[in-house]
Amino acid sequence: MTTDTLTIREMCDSFEVTPRTLRFYESKELLFPIREGTRRLFTRRDRARLKLILRGKRFGFSLEEIRQLLDLYDLGDQQVTQISATYEAAKVHLADMERRRDELNEAISELKGHMEWGESVLSSLQAKQAAE
Repeated sequence: MTTDTLTIREMCDSFEVTPRTLRFYESKELLFPIREGTRRLFTRRDRARLKLILRGKRFGFSLEEIRQLLDLYDLGDQQVTQISATYEAAKVHLADMERRRDELNEAISELKGHMEWGESVLSSLQAKQAAE
């Protein structure tokens, strides 16, 4: 191994992903490892792309959205288009995440209320049984 490339095993260990994941991302044209026979060697660019792919997935971006944003890197405009498009997409995803969080907080609050009601009914019934 040179410092410029990593094997599939080294990539898996570095990013805590499976070989299958790396092959899948390669098949989706998100990663472009160097092929030496059956070996795949991942460059610094592949490592940077994988880091962004994993971050994008964590933030709810689809693989197609991630691919489109990564493809904007090579436009030659010092990444202005890529960063602008990523920022706009991130605003949409953030709003969606916040909406889902609010819905989840509301559901949690409602469930807690039902549980408190159930606990009080259960205590009342148990006290009634003990008195009989």
